[in-house]
Amino acid sequence: MMTIVAVLIVIGGVVIAHELGHFIFAKLTGMRVEAFSIGFPPKIISKKIGETDYRISAIPLGGYVKVSGVIDESLDVGGAESNEPWTFAAKKTWQKLLFISGGVIFNVIFSIIIFSILTMRAGIYEPDNQPVVESVIPGFPADSLGIKAGDTILAVDGTAIDSWENMTKLIHNHPHDSIAVKWQTAGIIQEKKLMPVANKVLQGSKLVEVGLVGISPVMHHRSARFFESIDSGLKNTWYWLKITVISLKMLATGEESLKNIGGPIFIAKLAGESAKSGISSILGLMAIISVNLALINILPVPAFDGGHIIIILIEAILRRPLSLNAKVRIQQVGLALIILLTVLVLFNDIARVFKW
Repeated sequence: MMTIVAVLIVIGGVVIAHELGHFIFAKLTGMRVEAFSIGFPPKIISKKIGETDYRISAIPLGGYVKVSGVIDESLDVGGAESNEPWTFAAKKTWQKLLFISGGVIFNVIFSIIIFSILTMRAGIYEPDNQPVVESVIPGFPADSLGIKAGDTILAVDGTAIDSWENMTKLIHNHPHDSIAVKWQTAGIIQEKKLMPVANKVLQGSKLVEVGLVGISPVMHHRSARFFESIDSGLKNTWYWLKITVISLKMLATGEESLKNIGGPIFIAKLAGESAKSGISSILGLMAIISVNLALINILPVPAFDGGHIIIILIEAILRRPLSLNAKVRIQQVGLALIILLTVLVLFNDIARVFKW
């Protein structure tokens, strides 16, 4: 039950934030909203309030806001050629772009707000630069070596350590080589060799493989001021945007396998695990997924927001709308891609469950 609630919070929250962005900018620019759907067609539940039909649909990989005159994921062509003032076609290019970009904008803002709240709630943790160990990760090389909390690292491969930063750089430089570590524990100096665990971390705009031994520094905690929290929210959102860009690039170049793409089942697993760690973990996962959704949606792919933006720009350059048939075909291609993506991620999820 906890997992189900966590999934509803994570996926529902991210999708609602995205579609709310489209909805609000549609209203601000005077467009008539015909449908607000969580999920892609076919629809399961619907309730009309005013001029808008609010829906829950079958394919749980997003949602859409249908405004008058737009041919979108619903493939509804009714009123597509109308030029009434409340229709999409009657609006200026900047208004169309604002409406289409609204979901992405709101997903980014949503992530910034969540990360800022989490920082405000948890406070700021600043690492002490002294090479003193506060905690050791069970099962990592340092733990196997016998290093304990409170120990002081004295040297790495014969190089004296005068700061945690200096020690980290030396260990990071040896992801695949054994290193000699000298440390002091309970007044006794020891020195042994260990093999760091190779792991990829973000350095600048690249994922770099570094060596890790599983120790963390002494952390000093203090309350976070308001603007510090906002700054942390911005930095965390930017960090996960970069991670998403790098991940997509790795998929495109073949460095990363399509088998690693996750879907609803995978998200449900992560949400369930996060629920066990508390609301902060659930909110953190929601913020990360929101960033992912924002970036993926802005890609120039039919049926994604980026695909709609390309069509708007083409029409602005040509100074005339594309034919109704062309727009329908583009959306059909986009919907087919979404269905293929759905099949792929569900297959990957099931393969993870059964360890194929």
